Amino acid sequence: MQKPQLLVPVRATPNGTLVHPAYFLLVGIPGLGRDIHFWLAFPLCFMYAMATLGNLAIVLIIRVERRLHEPMYLFLAMLSTIDLVLSSVTMPKMASLFLTGIQEIGFNVCLAQMFLIHALSAMESAVLLAMAFDRFVAICHPLRHASVLTGPTVAKIGLAALTRGFVFFFPLPFILKRLSYCQTHMVTHSFCLHQDIMKLSCSDTRVNVVYGLFIILSVMGVDSLFIGFSYVLILKTVLELASQGAALKAFSTCISHLCAVLVFYVPLIGLSVVHRLGGPTSLFHVIMANIYLLLPPVVNPVVYGAKTKEIRSRVLHMFSQGGR
Repeated sequence: MQKPQLLVPVRATPNGTLVHPAYFLLVGIPGLGRDIHFWLAFPLCFMYAMATLGNLAIVLIIRVERRLHEPMYLFLAMLSTIDLVLSSVTMPKMASLFLTGIQEIGFNVCLAQMFLIHALSAMESAVLLAMAFDRFVAICHPLRHASVLTGPTVAKIGLAALTRGFVFFFPLPFILKRLSYCQTHMVTHSFCLHQDIMKLSCSDTRVNVVYGLFIILSVMGVDSLFIGFSYVLILKTVLELASQGAALKAFSTCISHLCAVLVFYVPLIGLSVVHRLGGPTSLFHVIMANIYLLLPPVVNPVVYGAKTKEIRSRVLHMFSQGGR
C-alpha cells in the first residue's frame, strides 16, 4: 500500500507556504532494536491491564459503596477516572507501535493525542491539589470539614479542574498548526508531546515556547506550590498534637496522597528541567516521559488499594466471593 504524501501544503502565508506533514513517525525508545521493542510490548500490555482494572475497580467501589461518598474518596474517583482515560490515550498506541513496528501517526491524530495528554495531566494536578486541600481541612480544621467540603463544593471543584485543563491547553494544537514543518518528522517518543512536535518545526517557535512555559508554571507550578504549602501546615498541626499516636494516625491518612503526588510531580519536574536545558532528545528524556505518563495510572490504584482500609476490604470481599 502506497504511503500518503509526507508534506502537504496547507495555505500561502506572507512568509511562504505553510507546510504540514501528513503524518509523524514515532520512534518508540531510541537505541532499542525492533526485537526489544516487540518484547517490551508484553509488559506494557500488562501495565495497561493493571491500570484499567485497578482504576475501574476504584471508581466502581466508590460508586457502589455509599459510605465512601466522602470528599476524599470522591476526589480519588476523579483521579482514577483521569488515570483511566490517560492510560487509554497513550498505552494502546504504544503497544501497537512496539508489536507491529508501524510508526506512522496522522498529523491531526498526533495533535489530538498531545492535547489530551497535557489537558488530562493538568486535570490530575488539580485533583491532587484538591486532595491536599481536603487533608488540610480534615487535619487542621476537623470541625469545619463537613461544612467546607460539601457534595456540591466537591462537584464544583471537579468541574473547575476539568474546565481549567481544557481551557489552558486547548490553544496548543492551533499554535502548532500555525507552524511549518520542513525538517525531520521523527517524534522521539512513543507518543506526541508539545515540546517534541514544536522542535520539528522550521518556523519561529517563540510563541509556543512562551505559552508552554506560561501554562506549565501557572498550572502545575502553582498547584505544586499550594500542595507543598498545605503539607507544611499539616505537618505543623501534626507536630503540635500532644499524643504521638494521634499525630501518627493523623499523618498516616496523608501517606497515599503523598505517594501519588511524588509519583506525578517528580518525573514531571525532571522532564520539564531536561526539556528546558535544550539539546537533542536523549534516552533520558524518553525514559522520564514514559515514567511520567505510564507510572501514575498503574501505581495509584495499588497505593490507594493497599493504604485505604475501606477499599482494601471491599476488594478482598469481592475476591472472596469470586472464589466461592
